[in-house]
Amino acid sequence: MSSFDYRNAFSRNIGWVTESEQARLRQTHVAIGGLGGVGGVHLLTLARLGIGKFSIADFDVFDIVNFNRQVGAMVSTVGRPKIDVLSEMLQDVNPDVELRVFPDGVQEQNMDSFLDGVDIYVDGLDFFVFETRRATFKACEEKGIPAVTAAPLGLGSALLVFGPGGMSFEEYFGFADCDELEMAIRFLVGLSPAMLQRGYVADMTRVNLAERRGPSCIAACELCAGIAAVEVLKLALHRPGVKLAPWGSQFDAYRMRYVRTWRPWGAKNPLQILMRNLVRQQLAKMSR
Repeated sequence: MSSFDYRNAFSRNIGWVTESEQARLRQTHVAIGGLGGVGGVHLLTLARLGIGKFSIADFDVFDIVNFNRQVGAMVSTVGRPKIDVLSEMLQDVNPDVELRVFPDGVQEQNMDSFLDGVDIYVDGLDFFVFETRRATFKACEEKGIPAVTAAPLGLGSALLVFGPGGMSFEEYFGFADCDELEMAIRFLVGLSPAMLQRGYVADMTRVNLAERRGPSCIAACELCAGIAAVEVLKLALHRPGVKLAPWGSQFDAYRMRYVRTWRPWGAKNPLQILMRNLVRQQLAKMSR
């Protein structure tokens, strides 16, 4: 495309970053696993930040139930593979982007290829894909790749960053020897120790971890993408201020509250154990 020019396309970023830093973002390689609610908007947000290299993975197709939160979900894309739609949208933003696609999703067989040459991993996997998430974060840890997860919880976002010098994903969440429901509880509490999203759920019958369902909202997904993009910028440019796990952050737009948490010992932290017990009690009440 002759009319596209990278420097002009992303020139309005200059000021928040220098020209040399923008050039560095162009050479930064980000991998995104999952292109659904948060993954798709992560991709397009990072593209407009000027990230120039991506590895993306997703095996799913768009459905009408995705319309409320997924940026690639439209009448014209129902039934189409998410990875094809988002690839087209990405290349419409930056035709010069270097792109590797993994239409079978993130799997053990393609993990090395998916993360080859990657500078930063951004988690876009579905909440309940625990084993794939564990394997991906473990691979990132072994390769020394920082991993950013920004989860849409309630009408806000929770942020965790794992990387060299910080606590491991497994130590923080404590998934070993847990069944799927327990992993869901531990993941929820680990993502949002402050649980700011409690108290304004309008219909609790729509929340059921055992059945893998819960409400979602585009506002939360977009907050996640903005927050994750800033962390990617700081990591890529070696800016100060990145807090690795067991530090975490949560911003709830509905309550207009921000909390930064610190949970030494990760899943073994007494506050985490207490919160998990409270969640289990709440789930038991709901099941009755």
